[in-house]
Amino acid sequence: MEKNEVTESPVTTDGDIDTSAPARTLWGDAWSRLRRNKLAIFGAVWIVLMILVALTADLWVPQTLGSPTEADSTTMTQDSRLPPSPEHPFGTDTLGRDVLCRVIYGARISLAVGVLATAISTIIGLVMGALAAYYGGIWDTIIMRLADIFLAFPYILFVIAMLAVIGPGIQNVFIAIGILGWPSIARVFRSAILSVKENDYVDAARAMGASDARIVARHIFPNSVASIVVYATMNIGGAILTESALSYLGMGVVPPDPSWGIMIQDGQTYLATQPWLMLMPGLAILTTVLAFTLLGDGLRDALDVKMKDA
Repeated sequence: MEKNEVTESPVTTDGDIDTSAPARTLWGDAWSRLRRNKLAIFGAVWIVLMILVALTADLWVPQTLGSPTEADSTTMTQDSRLPPSPEHPFGTDTLGRDVLCRVIYGARISLAVGVLATAISTIIGLVMGALAAYYGGIWDTIIMRLADIFLAFPYILFVIAMLAVIGPGIQNVFIAIGILGWPSIARVFRSAILSVKENDYVDAARAMGASDARIVARHIFPNSVASIVVYATMNIGGAILTESALSYLGMGVVPPDPSWGIMIQDGQTYLATQPWLMLMPGLAILTTVLAFTLLGDGLRDALDVKMKDA
């Protein structure tokens, strides 16, 4: 029986097993612990809210706040850098565009880059980590030394160098972040596999003739996935920060497409006189990254099988 399928059968007062009681699983216990973590639930709610607002933006934002990219030249002068008001809750930028509108559409880009880049790096890291840990030997040496080479370079500079070769743009951003982010995930997954691959149920599967691919996918991966879920969740926040930094430096999203990093770069000139131009996208980055961090921290505690219920 696999570790993540262990169930408990409560015993009645007369010594018989109570088969009517619901079985407990690792994921069921994790959800029960996660629900009691208020900060993690707050982070999850904020992430869901951001996703819903970003996905439904086309249905209501242009009609109420205007276009996030186009500026009206006839009203640009009187609408430029207006302070927050009921009509423009986050104020307007230099071209008279609504800042809240651009923050909402910028969330699309940031969340897309965070999720897609993390998905790419996670897939590559899982494959590399599995090869290194399960087969060991020369595979382990080659993959881990390759990971050391990647980790030896400053991450943000490595991404900038790659974008200088393949060019800026939203697609190239998440490709670069995803490809260069796999070494840390490979190391985490490798250590997780090494801790479970010598267990009895793995030896039993191998003795029954199960293929290597089946052993990894059916027996090792489910019992190692908890650490990857936690790490990937926190990595999304890191990818959002990286995308914002690249856009701030002019290596990410190409204007006039809205990006939180571009908005901060545009608003820094007016920090003393119109601080909302820089503070509003900065708060969007802060709250979103913090939400993913809180959720990841809560998942780490919830998926820790050594933790006992209070």
